[in-house]
Amino acid sequence: MTELDHGGTATAVAQRSSPAEQLATYYRHVLFDNSLTPDRCFYSRGTVSPPSFLRLDAGKLPVDTEIFFTPPNALRLEWTSAPNGGWEATVLVETWRNRELQFEGDTLYFWCYTPDALARSQLPLVQLDDLHGHFTAPLSLYRFAPDIPAARWTLIKIPLRRFSSASLRPFNPRQVRSLTFVQGKADGTEHRMVIDEIGITRFTALPRVPPRPPRRISARGYDRHIDISWESDDDSAARYVIYRSLDGIHYKPVGIQAPGFDRYADFLGKPNQKVFYKVTASDNEYQPSSFSEAVSASTTPFDNDQLLNMVQEASIRYYWEGAHPVAGMALENIPGNPNMVATGASGFGIMAVLVGVERGFIPRPDALRHLGKILGFLERADRFHGAWAHFMDGRTGKALPVFGKHDNGGDLVETSFLMQGLLAARQYFRGPSPLERKLFQRVTALWESVEWDWYRRSPEGPFLYWLWSPDYSWYMNYKIIGFNETMMAYVLAIASPTHAVPASLYYSGWASRSPEAARYRRGWGHTQQGQYYANENSYYGIKLDVGVGPGGPLFFTHYSYMGLNPRQVRDRYTQYDKNNRAMALINRAYCMANPRGYKGYGARCWGLTASDGPSGYMAHEPTPEMDDGTMTPTGALASFPYLPDASLTALIHFYRELGDRLWGIFGFRDAFNLTEDWFARIAMGLNQAPIAVMIENYRSGLIWKCFMANPEIGHALEQIEAVSATARFGSGQAAPRPPR
Repeated sequence: MTELDHGGTATAVAQRSSPAEQLATYYRHVLFDNSLTPDRCFYSRGTVSPPSFLRLDAGKLPVDTEIFFTPPNALRLEWTSAPNGGWEATVLVETWRNRELQFEGDTLYFWCYTPDALARSQLPLVQLDDLHGHFTAPLSLYRFAPDIPAARWTLIKIPLRRFSSASLRPFNPRQVRSLTFVQGKADGTEHRMVIDEIGITRFTALPRVPPRPPRRISARGYDRHIDISWESDDDSAARYVIYRSLDGIHYKPVGIQAPGFDRYADFLGKPNQKVFYKVTASDNEYQPSSFSEAVSASTTPFDNDQLLNMVQEASIRYYWEGAHPVAGMALENIPGNPNMVATGASGFGIMAVLVGVERGFIPRPDALRHLGKILGFLERADRFHGAWAHFMDGRTGKALPVFGKHDNGGDLVETSFLMQGLLAARQYFRGPSPLERKLFQRVTALWESVEWDWYRRSPEGPFLYWLWSPDYSWYMNYKIIGFNETMMAYVLAIASPTHAVPASLYYSGWASRSPEAARYRRGWGHTQQGQYYANENSYYGIKLDVGVGPGGPLFFTHYSYMGLNPRQVRDRYTQYDKNNRAMALINRAYCMANPRGYKGYGARCWGLTASDGPSGYMAHEPTPEMDDGTMTPTGALASFPYLPDASLTALIHFYRELGDRLWGIFGFRDAFNLTEDWFARIAMGLNQAPIAVMIENYRSGLIWKCFMANPEIGHALEQIEAVSATARFGSGQAAPRPPR
């Protein structure tokens, strides 16, 4: 493996796989380990034809939290197979963005437990489906399973070669999408079985040495949870099992952690509770290590400031502990593709790291070295007239065309988000040390090399364009038009000391009132309200100066304003702190009105913005058409500068009442949907940093101060104001300056 040093030179390093790579390896074997929800498993379904019987909970398989092979739960299968009836119970592989279904191994396996002995002739059949809908014939377990003894866990192994394809095209065992238990012998008897740890692997008959136990274990108490961390360098560890005790004597398993991130968040749900922990490692064949040493910690009631510290610290870990080991950049999501780094999310992550330094979570020298790694990567990575691609390979810096073949060039919007973070860092690290002076020079060189004017497409072009490809030129033809998240691209293009565009482009492009811009806004907003940039309609009694319809997803008010202080941005239509606050108020009012009747919505649970949901990605916004019941914590929490009391209310609700399912090692999971009983497995690079950064802007204004201290930014805003004044008052009449 190679690593880029601070000067951008590739040097050989010997190291273990990165945490994200270890996590990706884990999920190349696991079909099911645990359900995030304790009542029923979202990634399951069942059907039954009477007189047979299959116990279901809202059409899904029940979860057992008392009997499990790996904590904290397993799947419960209860059935009666009757003549002339039938049933099927399907376990779906959990999916998330950028999860590549490429299982490794030659054997399907699962663990099962029955309270009463079960003859192997009474076991159900098993069928597999792949990613493309191809399937196998149902396979009898008779030849692969023994009689199942009562009250004892039994491992069932089935060679994948024993499954025969029953579909038109061959079944692909590497791309298993689901496992289905199918009615077997119709004996008319009620049976119960608990299923856990479904996977694909390659078993070995060779003697194995148990993994070494984790070392240097520590525990730290927070308001309602304990954070347990440890160290381990044993590559044979396939998972870690966390044990908890209330008395320091009797320990019970409470959870597992996949390899890579040596940390676990144990949510207890109440304060003033002292607990003890031990951790073991477990290998691919579930052979455990001995116990680690024991540690203890207590939950302690937190005041509001302590809660904010807690949320910021956890969110920042995504960009510190989860950063790509070679590039230092942020991954698109964790778990996910371990080498797909995201340009815009990395800019957000840089700002989050600054908050981490300021709050004492990250030592300043370590942060400087980390930023040096990022700069070395960016200096060597693919660039397209100075702009970076949306996604890059963290090992090589090569552009990754994630959105299709035409997406293999520069992305000006993602570049603007990255540069927002770099310019904030340039002002934060203004100390006299050689490292800080060098960082200033390197950031400046990158800043001055972005050809913003190239993305105007022609010297007289009225718009900035989002994307340019060296192979397909302007094929995607995507003009950057507001109001959305992209104001930063225009501000930086006007501010550029070397490749500036005229300030008039702000009104001909971003705030354009042209028929073309109006068609664009109508196209995504499905409304004429705000089609000419200005809106001036009221929603739930709240007037919105600028925006399409009721304003769109809340990330419109976050991404460009993490560094750009909206209190200092004003044009002929509005003052943007006021406008962003109105958008947040409308979003909250919509959630309180809850026109579609989704579970959980209200004054404590609001903040519709973009994230994955039960059916995939959606830019959730306060309209019935773009609302499927999915709530994204960053929506409310990154709105702290606009609605601090309402954001704090949401934070407390998310943490104290939903934390058992919503809180993880990087803070809040990306999203949840209470109506569907769904919680995201992932954390996302675009959503964790805005929480930490915007909370800090509310608390101290730190990132606003750093970014706005760049003299080019103030000059650009003055130019925009001058253009605005000319339009309002005529070239011969002075305009009043908006307050700073």
